[in-house]
Amino acid sequence: MTELLSDEARKMLLQPLMENGWSMVEGRDAIAKTFTFGNFVDAFGWMTRVAIWAEKWNHHPEWKNVYKTVEVVLTSHDAGGLSALDAKLARKMDSLV
Repeated sequence: MTELLSDEARKMLLQPLMENGWSMVEGRDAIAKTFTFGNFVDAFGWMTRVAIWAEKWNHHPEWKNVYKTVEVVLTSHDAGGLSALDAKLARKMDSLV
């Protein structure tokens, strides 16, 4: 089972993400970010690249795509909140833009 982030790990793993546009989700132990692309094809292509990594790591995002915008929420449902996998997938998402 996936483990929740400790207070120390939260500071170390989440702070760089917050500085890169991620934010905490109100009322949930989750992080969110909105990605905006040039058009639908670019947005969908990015989602496809992310999906490959998400499947490989067996850690899937909550996301919504409308035209060139993708809204992402990351949390580890089996842990009941944020885990190292969420930070890992967030970093990968940022790197694939």
